[in-house]
Amino acid sequence: MPDLHVSRHSLFSPRPATLAAAVMLLALTACGKGEAPKAAGGGGHPAPEVGVVVATPTNVGLVTELPGRLEATRVSEVRARAAGILMQRVFQEGSDVKAGQVLYRIDPAPYAAAAASAEASLARAEANAVQARALAERYKPLVEANAVSKQEYLNAVAAAKTADADIAVGRAALQTAKINLGYATVTAPISGRIGRSLVTEGALVGQGDATALAVIQQIDPLYVNFTQSATEVLRLRRALQDGQFKRAAGGEAASVRIALEDGTEYAHPGRLLFSDLTVDQTTGQITLRAEVPNPKGDLLPGLYVRVRLEQAQATNAITVPQQAVTRTQQGDTLTVVGADGKLSKRTVKISAAQNNQWVVLDGLKAGEQVMVDGFQKLQMMPPGTPVKAVPWTGPQGAAAPAAAASAAAAPAAAAK
Repeated sequence: MPDLHVSRHSLFSPRPATLAAAVMLLALTACGKGEAPKAAGGGGHPAPEVGVVVATPTNVGLVTELPGRLEATRVSEVRARAAGILMQRVFQEGSDVKAGQVLYRIDPAPYAAAAASAEASLARAEANAVQARALAERYKPLVEANAVSKQEYLNAVAAAKTADADIAVGRAALQTAKINLGYATVTAPISGRIGRSLVTEGALVGQGDATALAVIQQIDPLYVNFTQSATEVLRLRRALQDGQFKRAAGGEAASVRIALEDGTEYAHPGRLLFSDLTVDQTTGQITLRAEVPNPKGDLLPGLYVRVRLEQAQATNAITVPQQAVTRTQQGDTLTVVGADGKLSKRTVKISAAQNNQWVVLDGLKAGEQVMVDGFQKLQMMPPGTPVKAVPWTGPQGAAAPAAAASAAAAPAAAAK
């Protein structure tokens, strides 16, 4: 019987470990019931913060960035117009030269001798003319007195006129000889920067052909040639006619800016000179040309650049960062944060991209808060979760405009 009593006690009496576990379970249940009302009372997780910018209408210049090449405004090939041995080069390669500056000297001896011979021939013709005129003057009274025949007088007059013609021929020959002598000294035809010399001293130049000696390029100002799609030009003109855009100040283009290969912008703005009247049949492009100042010679002909051309302005347009807009085949959308923190999708009309921002023409009102950052935070939240709007800071740590930050804080203050 004692064994049976012990067995019953072991079956119906609770063990100490089981009692401890039951006590802990009741405690946790009590704690859970006590916390539920606290969460319902608003003590849960705070609303996620999202970066926003405030829509501010303004006039936006529509800047088109196009590839282009720099070209010298004037190019002159220095050639030898006189045949002979090159005696001297009197310029420094790569330097700036002035028009009329001496560049080369060719052996002038043959041309100096030819000029002296022409001068002597002119002197002889002048002497013969003096004698012929004197004879004609002496025969004039004699023919009136029938002392000489009329034929002799006419012969004397003709000889005098022939002598005058010989003088004119001699003067022309002397002038030609002096010109050829002048060609022996090669001068710069234009002002600009001269490149390397294509010949050296001692070379025979100008023999049968005008030998190229050097090249001078005028690089201040420079031309920049670039092309634009004919489709874009027609679309822009149609938008201007419909009143959607207005023409930029200054006619065809308010400004032409040059961006170098490293991304830096050239300090001096240029001006648009003309746009071609025909479209390239193979590429569908229209050629345009602008003039860019180059006072320090920083830009060089043939350099590849990016041309930023402002052709029109969008009035009352709003710019938003490109990452705020979702572009699909169905349309362009962005997310607007209301004053109560609620999110709503908005379909907008996009025109062009300017400085990593989209130009919004329609679908967005002034003062509305556009969500730019924080989309990943909402992926873990249930739909309809309210958010807290804070001013968006760009990737470089530069905040959005101060006006946008203050405007973003205003709805939150009003909600309170």
